Amino acid sequence: MKNSLLLRTLTILTGVALAVAALTAEAKLTVGDPAPKLQVAKWVQGDPVKAFDTNHIYIVEFWATWCGPCRASIPHLNELWQKFKDRGLIAIGQDVWEQNDDGVAPFVKKMGDQMTYRVALDDKSQETNGFMAVNWMKAAEQNGIPTAFIVNQQGRIAWIGHPMGLDEKTLEDILAGRFDITKFAAEYESQQQAQAREMELSKKLSQALKNKDWDAAEAAIAEMKKSEPAMSDSLDTVRFSILLGRKNYADAYKLAGSLSDAHLKNAMLQNSLAWTIATQPELEKRDLALAEKMAGRANEATKGKEPAILDTLARVQFMNGKTNEAVATEQKALDIAPDEQKAFLKKFLTSYQEGKLPKADD
Repeated sequence: MKNSLLLRTLTILTGVALAVAALTAEAKLTVGDPAPKLQVAKWVQGDPVKAFDTNHIYIVEFWATWCGPCRASIPHLNELWQKFKDRGLIAIGQDVWEQNDDGVAPFVKKMGDQMTYRVALDDKSQETNGFMAVNWMKAAEQNGIPTAFIVNQQGRIAWIGHPMGLDEKTLEDILAGRFDITKFAAEYESQQQAQAREMELSKKLSQALKNKDWDAAEAAIAEMKKSEPAMSDSLDTVRFSILLGRKNYADAYKLAGSLSDAHLKNAMLQNSLAWTIATQPELEKRDLALAEKMAGRANEATKGKEPAILDTLARVQFMNGKTNEAVATEQKALDIAPDEQKAFLKKFLTSYQEGKLPKADD
């Protein structure tokens, strides 16, 4: 039902929403290169674009319906397109790595006025993984989505990056022809090298955690903090898991408490910490009072409108002996949950009503 804190943190550390393709040994496509051709299977929304022309600049943004960060970035891209479309910007939402293409059109329709730009399906007629996925994403060593490419008036790749990192000034400069591609290409190459180093350290950390080699994991975290200080909070959540693995519960819960106090409005972090304390197997000591405090903070941050967070709160309330409160909280979760979540929430509610703690993975 919920991803573990550790898995979510490792996803952040690798710098990708979901890794779906191995890095190639050498990049074939980078900033400044001529853009590959567009070869799509079908245009789900908007007029087809047969080729890049000199009258427009293009954002080709790679995404998928199952990708949470993609859904979060879609409104931002839509705002940019709405602002600059009359000045020569064309935005293309290029769906890739989709298990079922039939779900794309309903997804776009559901997004409504938050996703009004062109949307295309990848061409898998000759390439199983999709022409656009292979000749754009894989060629540029981009193994995570969402990723956006900007093609300038000369048909060259002017910018590559996460769409949330794309701002109005960059588009203004590209449209005006004053964007320094050479300078950005150097910055981009430096970013790629740094990401490669982070990826290697992440692999070391992931392997150490898998092997329960806590010393090696701590060493990897120290290296990562040194090279990327901004990742300190994310790395501290991994340290929390390491301390639990070492059965150093006093320090683990002290660290979790400090993280919670420092990020009162971060509902995802609060909920993840609480869920880990309540459900991680093999824990000999669970600070359920702390878990309930963090679950409560997560619920406050989301104003009681997130079913998964209410479900976490209900669990820790029940584990703390507050059966009536747990039943009431789970009922709230059930009442506001989408249809696809109601079955398991109803199952949990029934379990609490019967005085039983349901399995976390039911």
